[in-house]
Amino acid sequence: METATKSRAPHLSDTQRLAWLRLIRSENVGPRTFRELFNHFGSAQAALDALPELSRRGGKKSYRLFSKDKAEAELASLYKMGARLVAMGEPAYPPLLREIDAPPPLLAIRARDPLQQELTGTQKTLAIIGARNCSVAGAKFAKQLAGDLSSQGFTIISGLARGIDSAAHQAALNSGTIAAFAGGIDTVYPKENQQLFSAMIAANGAAISEMPMGWNPRARDFPRRNRLISGMSLGVVLIEAAEKSGSLHTARYALEQNREILAVPGSPLDPRSVGANKLIQQGAALIQSTEDILEIMEPKISVSLPLNPGIDDSAISWPMQDQAAPETTQATLTAGEHERQSVIDALSETPIDQDELLRFTGIPLPTLQLILLEIELAGRLERHKPNKLSLIHGSTA
Repeated sequence: METATKSRAPHLSDTQRLAWLRLIRSENVGPRTFRELFNHFGSAQAALDALPELSRRGGKKSYRLFSKDKAEAELASLYKMGARLVAMGEPAYPPLLREIDAPPPLLAIRARDPLQQELTGTQKTLAIIGARNCSVAGAKFAKQLAGDLSSQGFTIISGLARGIDSAAHQAALNSGTIAAFAGGIDTVYPKENQQLFSAMIAANGAAISEMPMGWNPRARDFPRRNRLISGMSLGVVLIEAAEKSGSLHTARYALEQNREILAVPGSPLDPRSVGANKLIQQGAALIQSTEDILEIMEPKISVSLPLNPGIDDSAISWPMQDQAAPETTQATLTAGEHERQSVIDALSETPIDQDELLRFTGIPLPTLQLILLEIELAGRLERHKPNKLSLIHGSTA
């Protein structure tokens, strides 16, 4: 019965997957912009066709579409290495990740058996993260927690970094563990963990990434990776997190995503414990044993999705079949230059709420949304949480 259910689940066609990939890889298109474009035009292909003109209207003379040849080459490389590109709404897409704010529309998943993807499809996932330059005691405790939690049926996810991440992955090898990459799915970082990663894949582990094949991670890519880690998890366990560590970024994402934050206390004399200790002061659960984690997480396991009541149900499942463009689309495409300029004049480098902008300009919402897309595709607009917008410095012409 389960197999029959899976077979009826929606899937993108090869043509649709190619269009989705081209759209998300095109200039100035991120997860949120992808969704706005999809909603406006009804399909990725229709959005692709409109991108150059939208960008021109926003003030950009030339626009770089991701070519069909490059998209086909990326897909071929993924399949060759035993990975595949999964779309939000497809069965293999991680269920917890689907409900975060602006989830990646496409996720590369690499596993020994890419047809099963059992690990990334589970809701019973916990993150264990912490210091790269961890202590022996910190690594030992990370291994203990990861091993115990794995034996209780939890899948452990981390970032394959040195220190705590590596210790957690090693202890969870036998039951399968997931690594989130800041670079492409083919780019193991750090390189010294190549052997560990190979062991993970051989033991039915998995890796995920939203970045292109061959992408070497930069410092600014790791927060995106951390957002995936917390987004795929019911909770995040921090061990030896310094005051300004990347682990605290993951904790902030976890808070935004309504996930549990669990921190292991450390000596106040050890700078590696300052961040975790402060989290406990601010309300994170204090963890001293596996039993502490199980007591906190057990009620969460049976909770139905979505975990975050602030996420619109429409964000959880996009249609797999292309839709007809909304009736308002053609009208908004004829928006006058006066309306467009009034929006640009109303914006500044100081973030403003979109609803306030709507009231101030008096422009119909569908028209305003498309004008904002035009400005964003031209590289002139920045979006801020929760629903604020600003012009990028130097783009107020």
